Amino acid sequence: MAKYCVGITMETDWGETDSRTIHRALVRRVLAYFRPYWRAGLLALACLAAGALIGLVPALVMRALIDTLGSDTPSFSHIAVLVGVGIAAAVIGGLVGLAESYLSERISQGIIFDLREQLFDKLVHQSVGFYTHNRAGEVMSRIGNDVNDIENVVADTVFGVINNALIAGTTLALMIVFDWRLTLVALVLIPAVALPMRTAGRRVYSARGKTQRKLAEMTAYLQEVLGISGALLVKAFGRERDEGARFRATNDELRRLEIHASMISRRFSTLMRVLQTAAPALVILAGGWLVIHEGTSVGTVFVFATVLMQRFGMAAGSLGETQVNLVGSLALFRRIFTVLDFPVDVADREGARSLDVVEGAIELDAVTFAYPTQTRPALEDFTARIEPGQLVALVGPSGAGKTTLTTLIPRFYDPQAGRVLIDGHDVRELTLESLRRHIGIVFQDTFLFHASIRDNLLYARPDATDDELFAAARAAYMHDFIVSLPEGYDTVVGERGHRLSGGEKQRLAIARVILKDPRILVLDEATSNLDTVSEQLIQAALQPLFDRRTSVVIAHRLSTILAADVILVLDHGHLVEHGTHADLLDQGGLYATLYEHQFRAEPAPALPQTR
Repeated sequence: MAKYCVGITMETDWGETDSRTIHRALVRRVLAYFRPYWRAGLLALACLAAGALIGLVPALVMRALIDTLGSDTPSFSHIAVLVGVGIAAAVIGGLVGLAESYLSERISQGIIFDLREQLFDKLVHQSVGFYTHNRAGEVMSRIGNDVNDIENVVADTVFGVINNALIAGTTLALMIVFDWRLTLVALVLIPAVALPMRTAGRRVYSARGKTQRKLAEMTAYLQEVLGISGALLVKAFGRERDEGARFRATNDELRRLEIHASMISRRFSTLMRVLQTAAPALVILAGGWLVIHEGTSVGTVFVFATVLMQRFGMAAGSLGETQVNLVGSLALFRRIFTVLDFPVDVADREGARSLDVVEGAIELDAVTFAYPTQTRPALEDFTARIEPGQLVALVGPSGAGKTTLTTLIPRFYDPQAGRVLIDGHDVRELTLESLRRHIGIVFQDTFLFHASIRDNLLYARPDATDDELFAAARAAYMHDFIVSLPEGYDTVVGERGHRLSGGEKQRLAIARVILKDPRILVLDEATSNLDTVSEQLIQAALQPLFDRRTSVVIAHRLSTILAADVILVLDHGHLVEHGTHADLLDQGGLYATLYEHQFRAEPAPALPQTR
């Protein structure tokens, strides 16, 4: 049974056991993206370690300076050497930091590159069903907004955890060397930092997930309303004010969520700053007692209270804050992994064969197919055979299953029961690339890229020569029109080909299929959007194309039906009649009724004799 995606969602479960399991699995998966960059990572870690050690030099220098100046016979040369050491340490530390920044940025951008490629590869291979059940804007938000946000996580948060851990560790070691008693005073503050960490992490995780979902919703809305088709619809119905109010409500909700997520982190940061301010005062108080009663040097207490405590406090605080951000960032990774883990409904099976040569025989053997949101099958126990080279017209009322039938031939969907065969091969046993290489499709809703006419045509066959390109355009009666444009074949057609008329877009789409030169043609009402003159041109262009290929045409025009070798009449997903035009009229069934109501009053267009 075929399975279909019904929407990208991300659920958050904060149960005690489940959350720990989810986090561990997510962390392991995130860390796997660092594996290809382990050499640069080791160098970056070495730079971080070196930077952490060099950062201790100012404390040692400051302690020595204070004690030297407080001695009975201070030496100026000694003071000069200490100052020089401090300056040299600052210069070396800056260079090491610069090297670490370059390495971490390389790793960060490499991981972002990998994520974008994996997401695009996953999305471009998803089935048609995936895109009919997911808004394009939400899909774009995953590969755009979510990945961009992760860039900061990789560059700042991950390396920030390591850097702050090294700084805190080395500083704590030096503090113990200086005076273990003062160190104990400092460590009393650690529980005050750790206790709110767990709660803050959970809240940030949840808040960021809600924010990203709302941002995806806004992106999807903007893509619909600000696209050319949506913009025209808004203006046609005068709904600018209503859409403005709708956007304002979504924008206001996004603002509220952003503020809420930001304030969770800010409240934790405020707590950390308060602790960092109170800590030196407590150390000076304890240090004063040690200087008076235990003979601890003034330099030790002063450096401990100012340099070391500030350094340790900032590192510990940043480490705690980074931990909150890291936990919160798992929401972003989980959204991306949700897409990467989505099953591909229609994909190459293991051991799929390449279809190299095609005669063009098509057979549907007891096919039953139902869309996931519908209870009644679009096709039910449907059986038909199309011989190589035949022109077959599909006729029937709306909803009869004509378009569904044409989508099963190139395997846009898989049937729940039965088989679709090309030259006796089940299409599910063939590679998708080789199958679709032999099939040319002209859709009812013509899509053109926002690119030149040349680029849109070459999409069918990038290696085609100019002569082949021109020949295809001539066959579709488009060449003379194209060369009359100021920029000829380099004319940009606009979004979805909006600068061209419906007939011109349809003819350009047919020229694109002619250039592909497939063995099997599928035309979904290819002349439905054409005026009489354009239809005459297209009918003339299609005649030689039909003669050499197996053609399946959803036809609402009498001219195509009269030219068909076989007419398949569908009704409610069943094949109810088949035969030639004359045979079906004699039967007096559904086709005869459709002919009387839909086709009889329509004159067959006269075909032009020359190109």
